Amino acid sequence: MISIRAGLVAIVAAIVMVGCSSGSSPTFSLGSASVDQSYTCPAGANNARYDVHGTIDSHNTTSKAVTISSIDATMTLAAVKGGWLERIGDRYDAGNATFTPDSVGAGASTMINVTFSSACTGRVAGAPVASGDYKVTFTLSTSAGSFKVDSKDRHQIITG
Repeated sequence: MISIRAGLVAIVAAIVMVGCSSGSSPTFSLGSASVDQSYTCPAGANNARYDVHGTIDSHNTTSKAVTISSIDATMTLAAVKGGWLERIGDRYDAGNATFTPDSVGAGASTMINVTFSSACTGRVAGAPVASGDYKVTFTLSTSAGSFKVDSKDRHQIITG
């Protein structure tokens, strides 16, 4: 009876040690993101479209490639200088962005390049220069789930 109990205790101890020593589960994660720092809107422009470029660091420690099906970009007005058409907190959903690559290989770290459209209205002749600073949030839909990451910097639109 004692030898069976001792054997059982040894097995349980081995299982606990294996469980405690195993590392964390493999995951897909996003690191930092960044966007173009500024864009100067031409004087007299009215809802003029332009491209904003960004990057997102990704890390895939799983054993399978993670495919990216879409990236959405949202700009939220965080600060203004001078007269601005929008209020702080207003959001602009830039919609689906273009991006490359569309997958992150197993065990790989990859920088994802993103481009999305924004628009601006320039100042009228003689009006003072103004600017709006936007926080950019990227939402990724992937084969590993949905992920959000905020840009570490803001995108500033300046009236030209």
